[in-house]
Amino acid sequence: MEIQYTAHASATGGGRHDGHSSTDDGKIDVKTSSPKEMGGPGGDGTNPEQLFATGYAACYLGALCAAAGKDNVKLPDDTRVSADVGVGKRDDGQGLGLKVTLTATVPGHDAEQVKTWMDAAHIICPYSHATRGNIEVNLRVG
Repeated sequence: MEIQYTAHASATGGGRHDGHSSTDDGKIDVKTSSPKEMGGPGGDGTNPEQLFATGYAACYLGALCAAAGKDNVKLPDDTRVSADVGVGKRDDGQGLGLKVTLTATVPGHDAEQVKTWMDAAHIICPYSHATRGNIEVNLRVG
């Protein structure tokens, strides 16, 4: 694989527990904290699941646009992909795992066509490629 771009980020402190994460260019600079649902303090910090959800949603939306583009369709500007990223104890008891639901809302297009593009986008998207076979990812038309 030929690399076209590499993102650089680091985390300090407690990681997901009262930590700090940032990119080398300063475009992302966030405090991290564990949600109350996971026994953390909650607070004003974000968490890795929120960061993953925003990245996956943006990447998958780009892939969805590319999939529609193969049919010579430009998706409307108000097309939306929402990513719900759940985290919990794995069945093997060895740590935590993720489960994702991606929901695409494409105004002006029927659900069957949107689902066809979603299936194609799931092949195109590098996040989907990286997670395939590792975590459960469900696709929904909104």
